[in-house]
Amino acid sequence: MAKRCSRIIGFLAVFASVAMAQDARGVADAVASINKVLADAVTRGDIPGVVAMATDRRGVIYQGAFGLADAATGRSLTADDIFRIASMTKPVASVAAMQLIEQGRLQLDDPAEKYLPELTNLKIIDKFDARTGEYAVRPATKTLTVRHLLTHTAGIGYDFTSTVVRDFKPRNGEQYAVGPLLFEPGQQWLYGSSTNWVGRLVETITGKTLDDYFRERIFAPAGMVDTYYNVPQQKQSRLVAVHRRRSDGSFEASANQPPASGITRFRGEGGLSSTAADYIRFLQMLLNGGELNGTRILAADTVRLMGANHIGSVGVPALKSAVPERSSDFTFVADGRDKWGLGFLITADPRSGKRSAGSLSWGGINNTYFWVDPARGVAGVILMQFLPFADSRALAVHDAFERGVYQLASRTGH
Repeated sequence: MAKRCSRIIGFLAVFASVAMAQDARGVADAVASINKVLADAVTRGDIPGVVAMATDRRGVIYQGAFGLADAATGRSLTADDIFRIASMTKPVASVAAMQLIEQGRLQLDDPAEKYLPELTNLKIIDKFDARTGEYAVRPATKTLTVRHLLTHTAGIGYDFTSTVVRDFKPRNGEQYAVGPLLFEPGQQWLYGSSTNWVGRLVETITGKTLDDYFRERIFAPAGMVDTYYNVPQQKQSRLVAVHRRRSDGSFEASANQPPASGITRFRGEGGLSSTAADYIRFLQMLLNGGELNGTRILAADTVRLMGANHIGSVGVPALKSAVPERSSDFTFVADGRDKWGLGFLITADPRSGKRSAGSLSWGGINNTYFWVDPARGVAGVILMQFLPFADSRALAVHDAFERGVYQLASRTGH
């Protein structure tokens, strides 16, 4: 009997060893597949370079760096290089606002003018003649709230998301602190600069600059050591150049690079620079219900609230670009079906081989992107650095990376 038990135990040990070896090979193959996807995209000239990372709730499951940090100098990318993440600042500002809501210092349905008098007596574009620039405005009949600012339903656009914003010029003697708005607050969704006003709310209520507040209440607690509005001099050699695609498809570093330092006015809508490792920590915090390595940044209920639909029956449309050299069309949005939470796009439909329904995501204008999938416990960030935003080849690389991450996650138990 003892010999039989010994043989069974030995068989089970061998079986387990073989299974572990197969799992390890599966993980290695999945990682190699992601590496090839990213490296091939650089080799084909689809992108100048890329740094990508993915995580589960326990820690990083993938990281890789390929291509050039600067086409002008030929400097190669490294995993700790610093990217200008632009509108990936918006979720950070949204988290800051939610911290104030947790403290009872701000409410979602507060009128924004309660804190920012500039947002009193707002006007709405009633008529606009694209040929002549002539326009008429009328008073807004609905109150602009904090929720509207967080959800891009405020009626505030960007020049590349609205031809009216692009072409509007106020008449002599007329001044508009914001807008004029393009529609009544809450009526539609339009991507714009409303999160800049969220940042202004945070500064007004706390008496601190966003730079100081973010560092004290988000970056330091999360261990984000390389995220800045003003990149320190000793780290500026790690900044990735912003590139543009030439007419022949090749890339050149833009002649006018965004400033690395000297910034004194901090915007909630953009302006941060960061690394993949830093931003993945921010995403891990969200995956773990507002906590990271024992430090709580948001309450779990607050994280769930941020990921809920806050625009009701309004849908997020796939926008056509008004400035093609800055942004391509927003083809990555499920036209009219996707929703918006408090700082994030919400995926309405599950994507085969990719993120689950209810996943949160967004990006920055230099083709930086992230997603958070609470259902699968997976998040990823992919950083490129060139214009235009939503470039079709950049989106294809993002798609292939995300599919590779879910293949990898399936090998690691997700």
